[in-house]
Amino acid sequence: MIIEHGNLSLGIGSLRIMPKGKHSYYPDSPSIRISKMDVIIPFSPDVPCDSNGQRMWWAFLASSMVTFFGGLFIILLWRTLKYLWTVCCHCNTKKKNAQRVHNPTSHGDGIKHTKETVAALSEVGWMTSVKDWAGVMISAQTLTGRVLVVLVFALSIGALVIYFIDSSDPIESCQNFYKDFTLQIDMAFNVFFLLYFGLRFIAANDKLWFWLEVNSVVDFFTVPPVFVSVYLNRSWLGLRFLRALRLIQFSEILQFLNILKTSNSIKLVNLCSIFISTWLTAAGFIHLVENSGDPWENFQNSQALSYWECVYLLMVTMSTVGYGDVYAKTTLGRLFMVFFILGGLAMFASYVPEIIELIGNRKKYGGSYSAVNGRKHIVVCGHITLESVSNFLKDFLHKDRDDVNVEIVFLHNISPNLELEALFKRHFTQVEFYQGSVLNPHDLARVKIESADACLILANKYCADPDAEDASNIMRVISIKNYHPKIRIITQMLQYHNKAHLLNIPSWNWKEGDDAICLAELKLGFIAQSCLAQGLSTMLANLFSMRSFIKIEEDTWQKYYLEGVANEMYTEYLSSAFVGLSFPTICELCYVKLKLLLIAIEYKSDIRESSTLINPGNHVKMQEGTLGFFIASDAKEVKRALFYCKACHDDITDPKRIKKCGCKRSKMSVYKRMMLACCFDCGHSECDCSCMSANVHHDSNTKDTLQQRGFPLSPVSLNDFSTTLSAFEEEQHSTLSPKKKQRNGNTRNSPNGSPKMTRHDPLLMPGNEQIENMDMNVKKYDSTGMFHWCQSKDIEKVILTRSEAAMTVLSGHVVVCIFGDAKSALVGLRNLVMPLRASNFHYHELKPIVFVGSLEYLKREWETLHNFPKVSILPGTPLSRADLRAVNINLCDMCVILSANQNNIDDASLQDKECILASLNIKSMQFDDSIGVLQANSQGFTPPGMDRSSPENSPLHGGLVRQASITTGANIPIITELVNDSNVQFLDQDDDDDPDTELYLTQPFACGTAFAVSVLDSLMSATYFNDNILTLIRTLVTGGATPELEGLLAEENALRGGYSTPQTLANRDRCRVAQLALYDGPFADLGDGGCYGDLFCKALKTYNMLCFGIYRLRDAHLNTQSHTSQCTKRYVITNPPYGFELVPSDLIFCLMQFDHNAGQSRASLSHSSHSSHSSSKKSSSVHSLTATNRTNRAKNRDSWMHPKWYPILYITWFTDEPKNAAYHRSIHIKPMSTSHSSHTANHQVNQNPYKSTNNHIPSIREVEDEC
Repeated sequence: MIIEHGNLSLGIGSLRIMPKGKHSYYPDSPSIRISKMDVIIPFSPDVPCDSNGQRMWWAFLASSMVTFFGGLFIILLWRTLKYLWTVCCHCNTKKKNAQRVHNPTSHGDGIKHTKETVAALSEVGWMTSVKDWAGVMISAQTLTGRVLVVLVFALSIGALVIYFIDSSDPIESCQNFYKDFTLQIDMAFNVFFLLYFGLRFIAANDKLWFWLEVNSVVDFFTVPPVFVSVYLNRSWLGLRFLRALRLIQFSEILQFLNILKTSNSIKLVNLCSIFISTWLTAAGFIHLVENSGDPWENFQNSQALSYWECVYLLMVTMSTVGYGDVYAKTTLGRLFMVFFILGGLAMFASYVPEIIELIGNRKKYGGSYSAVNGRKHIVVCGHITLESVSNFLKDFLHKDRDDVNVEIVFLHNISPNLELEALFKRHFTQVEFYQGSVLNPHDLARVKIESADACLILANKYCADPDAEDASNIMRVISIKNYHPKIRIITQMLQYHNKAHLLNIPSWNWKEGDDAICLAELKLGFIAQSCLAQGLSTMLANLFSMRSFIKIEEDTWQKYYLEGVANEMYTEYLSSAFVGLSFPTICELCYVKLKLLLIAIEYKSDIRESSTLINPGNHVKMQEGTLGFFIASDAKEVKRALFYCKACHDDITDPKRIKKCGCKRSKMSVYKRMMLACCFDCGHSECDCSCMSANVHHDSNTKDTLQQRGFPLSPVSLNDFSTTLSAFEEEQHSTLSPKKKQRNGNTRNSPNGSPKMTRHDPLLMPGNEQIENMDMNVKKYDSTGMFHWCQSKDIEKVILTRSEAAMTVLSGHVVVCIFGDAKSALVGLRNLVMPLRASNFHYHELKPIVFVGSLEYLKREWETLHNFPKVSILPGTPLSRADLRAVNINLCDMCVILSANQNNIDDASLQDKECILASLNIKSMQFDDSIGVLQANSQGFTPPGMDRSSPENSPLHGGLVRQASITTGANIPIITELVNDSNVQFLDQDDDDDPDTELYLTQPFACGTAFAVSVLDSLMSATYFNDNILTLIRTLVTGGATPELEGLLAEENALRGGYSTPQTLANRDRCRVAQLALYDGPFADLGDGGCYGDLFCKALKTYNMLCFGIYRLRDAHLNTQSHTSQCTKRYVITNPPYGFELVPSDLIFCLMQFDHNAGQSRASLSHSSHSSHSSSKKSSSVHSLTATNRTNRAKNRDSWMHPKWYPILYITWFTDEPKNAAYHRSIHIKPMSTSHSSHTANHQVNQNPYKSTNNHIPSIREVEDEC
């Protein structure tokens, strides 16, 4: 039977069953057996579907070639005809224009015709509309276009996969379209490709270029053969491998899907896709020619190679390995390999190394953070180095803190070095590192900044340009706040004036926890407090750093120092058992019974925001939910203040047994609260207290009213109950009033019989009307009332020459040695001066400040200093002994050594060379004792309420022979700022500190003579765990800087003077740090072998002074009897235990109350010539005598220096009167004798050659500048 199909005749003889895709060739059998279920496909052994043995590959190839060249011919023909038509039309246009010129009458018709032509051209034709629509469809600018492009790519990969499947079959075989599933799918794909080709053709602007591009060539050689295959019922693998070239567009597809965003990733995908597509395409060609054979050899030299063997062959060929197990046999295959080796080898040699480099440079820390449920995380960025990270982690993850369930995520744009990477691995359970920048929103999303608990920004403290570093951190804050405005940010700032820029960020809100830790402000604040109480900088630095307890068995100074170092600052809410008690009562109870030191509270009132009060005194009564600031060794100890219960823990002596009790804490009535307060005062239990059994009658209505209002009663006796009620009626809106007409008027006997002094409002004190009127008319304080202020002065008025300074009587002053020049970065000297000019000092208590350094540098700083009184400048160098002697450095209270050039040196060991040289220079100086009597004792202060003129009541002015003057520079109190911690070993030559010893363990730091900014790193973690800590330390060291003051400085960059008002004067009533001497006065009995706890209670009850540490001689524990051989160096002991034994030479760190009476007595007595009896322990001047008086000064020195005169020397200050600027270097020294005093004053004034007859200098002008 013969079936004719077109020009093909298929003979059917015997039939065989042929599974799909499997072909068995039988040379002797001309036919195939047919199964009933399968399609009858006749084939011969050599050429399927053709009994004559001819192949039809040329038909498939011809369809592609005809399509390609036919289309190319049509395009070229069209372009040729269009060109000819354009040329002809152009000639006709020229002729018409020439006729129009010669025939003017047709000019109107020409204009009309031109308008019609323009109108026709302005209309969009249907061809243009179709073209635009097709362009939109194939572009990735719209969602439809992106979907279409991705779909075409996916179908191309699908067609390539079908090719891989069919490559296991013979090159040419019979296929029934209706039964072959893969052929049907391939047909559907190619129909879609044909439609997409049409869209691309319509949208193409240049049809010729489109016809020749790679994607079009791929379509020419893959789409037409499919239709031929359906027509001929046979398939030919042919050039279907060209679909692999579509892989070149893989990077574009990923960019459309926003998967690839970085240049490196795009480049990597491009290289890989080009390499793979070329490799697969070349393998397909080798597979075609090797399995087909050469046409001119009648296809007899073919070899059976699978597609994947060809892939292997191409790889070993490109890599020049060439094992020889697989090779090309056909001539076409070998010819192709010749050219492919040239291109493939070049591609392999260039692409593969670049791909490996890109993969190798892929960020190791480029992942994303995965948040853990129930665990907070913080982001730390900025200056990430081994030193900064190790210091931060050591403090943040310290064991003394409560269980820190916080994960730390570091983000930095530079990958960590090996040491830093090892540090991260050691803390891998709580630390993760990601490479990126906070300025990139993508990186912020990677670290989940929106869910972070806070973001901490570290600054480079050692950078050469602090302003640039601050600008970088401010930009980081802006970027983070822009991404997530609600995130809490704690950032380090180097310069104080740059903090103002943070206020410009709209979402920056310090009330919500945002904080800027200004290192210059705090560093200089710490140093300034050391000028008032030497060693305080070390104590505060240790309190705000987490240090582990190091036990030493030997009885050395290190033993007591390290016991204090183990204390830190913690916060905890006070138990309701303390409600209604005064602060001193609670403080004594916490210290004696709970072994805790309470130094401050966070006070909240109804009429103003919460504020931090440091040792507020007995006028503040505790409220429910008050937050206390404690000094303790770990956080668990502080829990005692929260768990304490009067009923359950009253009889417990071991503080470790104070745990959370099970009793029900109901809200106590006001009456009951008053009873318990009285019991606390008496020191008895509730059942034994006589107050509870007293026959006291109460008005039931009054009692009910108090219970309803819940007013916390004061700890007074029941006899004062009516007084308390009247006070309640006046203060029902707030339990804290800045002005009280009477504060706790009852007296209480102290252990030594001294009456407890009361505190009064300065405006309500008897005899103070003159001062009140003066305050209203004279600007003596800044607008906030927190600092002393004066009219701005020109720098020329405060400059002293060396000769003038040498003739000046200077004592009890502060010498600031500053290294810097016109190009040095500013250190911000205002932050050093402000704490020394706090308004809680009286004017006569202010220590004069003398700057010794480069005038060019000080001129740049002067803009921020010109409103502070008692400031002078000696141009020179701190390395000059002549300059140091001119300012009487041996008589100063403190010498501060600073440098503005430290960060300009690359070698870390040389950064502190100037400060070290200056310190060693001062310590090696020698002084005579001729002027030693001018030195006043600076080892303590007179407690408030004591009569300064009565020696028996003063702890340091009564009956004690003054110490001999300093004869060697080693005894001069010095504090040196260091940049590099290891350089501390060079400051003291008599210590045995190892270079690797931590700073806080070295002798200079323990003695308070060295300070490094690195100790402030711990404030970052301390502020994160409790933002009140930073408020407390600012209150302690800055002298009263507030956010309002920072805003004012941001506006004007200078303090603004203000008239004194009751509100601003009330701001003076705040606590300050001082040192209490024990060698004489009311505490002398405790100084010789007494207990520190008894001193603590006596000072607190008698003077409202809160003691918190000891400044002890280094060798005091040796009980050296000879004072000459004993070392004069002291070290710091923080929060000693109750039974700690005292020695007479100890100086006690304490928080003293503001003394209104000191200013009152000082001002009133100044009008009398006998005021010298009540003068302060130190008075000073930095103004030299005139030239004509120097001879007289030398002649009269012996009479002034007589022992009967030196305890009562009195020096009057004239600097800050601009109207008497001509006499700004005149001084008066007034001995006790009135006649001698008047004679000396008149003699000096008469000898002044610059005296004006029209302007008389008053004998005392200090009255005008103090209250």
